[in-house]
Amino acid sequence: MAKSRGRRYDTEPKLNMKKVFAVLIAIAVVIMFVFIIKGILKKGTDKGKITGESYYTMFKDNKWGVINSKGETIIDPSYAEMIIIPDNKKDVFICTYDVNYESGDYKTKALNSKNEQIFNNYDKIEALQNSDENNNLWYEANVLRVEKNGKYGLINLDGREILSCEYDEITAIKGIKNSLKTKKEEKIGIANAEGKVIIENKYTDIETLGKDDKSGFIVKGEEGKFGVVNYLGIQVLEPKYEKIEKISGNDLYVIVEQTAQKLIDKDGNVVLGEGFDKIKEILKNKENGIIFEKEGKFGVMNLQGEVKINPEYQDLHEAKDGTFIAKKDDKYGIINLENEAKIGFENKEIQYIESADIYILEDENASAKILDSNFEVKLTGIVNEINEDKGYIKIRIGEEYKYYNFKFEEKNAKDVLVANNLFLSKKDGKYGFVDAEGKVVVDYKYDDAKEQNACGFAAVKQDGKWGAIDNKGNVAIEPTYDLDNYLYIDFIGKWHLGQDMNLNYYIQ
Repeated sequence: MAKSRGRRYDTEPKLNMKKVFAVLIAIAVVIMFVFIIKGILKKGTDKGKITGESYYTMFKDNKWGVINSKGETIIDPSYAEMIIIPDNKKDVFICTYDVNYESGDYKTKALNSKNEQIFNNYDKIEALQNSDENNNLWYEANVLRVEKNGKYGLINLDGREILSCEYDEITAIKGIKNSLKTKKEEKIGIANAEGKVIIENKYTDIETLGKDDKSGFIVKGEEGKFGVVNYLGIQVLEPKYEKIEKISGNDLYVIVEQTAQKLIDKDGNVVLGEGFDKIKEILKNKENGIIFEKEGKFGVMNLQGEVKINPEYQDLHEAKDGTFIAKKDDKYGIINLENEAKIGFENKEIQYIESADIYILEDENASAKILDSNFEVKLTGIVNEINEDKGYIKIRIGEEYKYYNFKFEEKNAKDVLVANNLFLSKKDGKYGFVDAEGKVVVDYKYDDAKEQNACGFAAVKQDGKWGAIDNKGNVAIEPTYDLDNYLYIDFIGKWHLGQDMNLNYYIQ
């Protein structure tokens, strides 16, 4: 028996590994469950709080620097030239220095939020500035132009090279996002903001066919003739035309031959060549044809040359399929393809918002009527904002600002401004702020106020002066600024938005 007992214990006891793994997995699941519950609870408590860092250019004592979303100084105001922040969610700041105004020479560098130089293996680094027809400025998203040994390329905001430094020039095309004109050995091509070459460098010039990068491009060949390349880089029309107008749709294009316009298809066949002085627009439905101009007035003609709407309008453009915003006797109305007036000619302006499928009719006093797709008046007031991304309308009705979705359902501010934790409220002619439950956080004492911005601050006005509160309702800066001449009033801490909105900088 003793011997038998001894044999039982003369080796190390062995673990049952299946059971061990099962226990470990069970423990891991419990830990994960605990963290998930904590995350859910934390998410619940954080709801409505302003989170995430962002950066803004600031100007103080005639020098430029950078602040963050709390109003804290990140880069001291020490630069004579404005610091460019291509994306305010990224700590990439482009600084220009050692400028020689006589020769035009200058140096650039990129800094991060620690004031460290980054992307320093290039001779020059710049944001690509662009602007629309109203001169509203922006910078091409997530891309920077870099120079090395006299040649240009592209990097993204993480510093990764996406287009090698082999080009003589890289420039933005005015008003067009995500299309960059490149030049190499005197030939022009197109690359997008991801560094993909759309059109090789083989043309003498290139311009966009429409109002975005998806509309395609008009290309000019070596012999001075024009063709079309689509946004995928595929040749649609060979460069053999005297001129190509910036009008297209439904695989139809407008060319000029001996000063006369013609409508052709993608195979070069003439679809329409007479009955008009100019073609203004190709309609969404190919069967409906075109908007044409004759003797200074506008009408509609189908592709068989039959006039559907006589040229009797000062202006005419298609809102949606078969519906047109027309101008007559200096007033705007809405007509259909049968030339029946759906809305009378009594409006100063009419705007169609395609994403919402609504019409905004504005009178001489800036008061607006908002109509649904059936031309029924749903709201009347002064339109403050149409937010297509978030799907809401902000309108002043009487003395109150109200929010509606695109179904014209009234919404509380907290349902629309989901990132906010304070909401503007008005009582007895004064403004204050309440929380999501309607509890008063800031008393009704201000003469005017703005909703909380993305940084958590809200502008407030008292006794003719503007100041700001923070996202807890505390005074960030007492109302001390006279900003009545400013088009837009906004604060980040003690800093307020500069008067030139195009530059988008903050000052004290």
